Amino acid sequence: MEHSIALVTGSTSGLGYAAALVLAREGWREVIVTGRSLAGIKETAAQLAAEVKRDIFTPLELDLDKPSSVQSALAELVKRGRPIDFLLLNAGLVPGNERVLTTAGVEASQAPLIGHHQLTVGLLRANLLSPNARIIISGAEPARGDVPMFSLTDVATFAAKHHQGDRTAAVKALLRSGPNVKYEANRAYADAKLIIAWWVAALARRLPPNMAAYAVSPGSAPDTKASRNASLALKWVFIPLVKIIPGMTQTPEIAARRYIQASEFGTDVSGQFFASAPKKLTGPIEAMRHPHLHDRVNQEAAWQAVVEVSGVDLSPPAPSSVVS
Repeated sequence: MEHSIALVTGSTSGLGYAAALVLAREGWREVIVTGRSLAGIKETAAQLAAEVKRDIFTPLELDLDKPSSVQSALAELVKRGRPIDFLLLNAGLVPGNERVLTTAGVEASQAPLIGHHQLTVGLLRANLLSPNARIIISGAEPARGDVPMFSLTDVATFAAKHHQGDRTAAVKALLRSGPNVKYEANRAYADAKLIIAWWVAALARRLPPNMAAYAVSPGSAPDTKASRNASLALKWVFIPLVKIIPGMTQTPEIAARRYIQASEFGTDVSGQFFASAPKKLTGPIEAMRHPHLHDRVNQEAAWQAVVEVSGVDLSPPAPSSVVS
């Protein structure tokens, strides 16, 4: 892929900041960096430029929790009129002990996906992704279902019990942490990352032939601000434990390099979820084969739920589209 224009969400710190640095050092011509406030992201762009001694960072105000902010960012990108080659949907949140809903009524750890969906669909509709663009969204190892302290909701069972078997309604309930959803921070986070893996598989089936999308777990990188709202058990038990076990953590830059590595993957693996090997939190990434990740009914239910919550959709997948 030509190293021309990249856009990274959640760039003001952590993995987004590290990814922007890596892209600059690998020769990308322009990196659009985003943050909730224009003043804050301008400061970040200046810091990044000073660090790599290259003035290639373009600040863009983007608050994924606010549809109006997403629309304003899209309008600015349309005004620029330059297609993006690499869209890195990095922004995310590890939730805390208390349930938090956005003003749109979406559970906080689920909310970035809604904003990322609105942004991605908007870029596709405006032809602002290049023909060979790569889209990567940040996943996480707990979506595999084998990470201690993180359990997953069985959507089929939940749908059968509470939604007359309607899995779209079940996923919508998880997105909104609605009735019959017992809030547990670690489960909410794991469910959010599982829904991301399903969403990206459905997105891949809707993309033009030469584009590709993947969910990529950056792996264990606790030295970021992502866990600032995390539960006490996660902060004071799980994270300290993995920090003292060799090979269980990595630096933000090493973690961010997983995203950049995946940006070179081909269309044959579009729609896949890449993470550490099963039961691992670091190391080489590979396509995950767990059956629950490849349930097409759940993938399409997740897509439709996100469409209904976000209010934006793409055309249905063509029969010849990639199947994950």
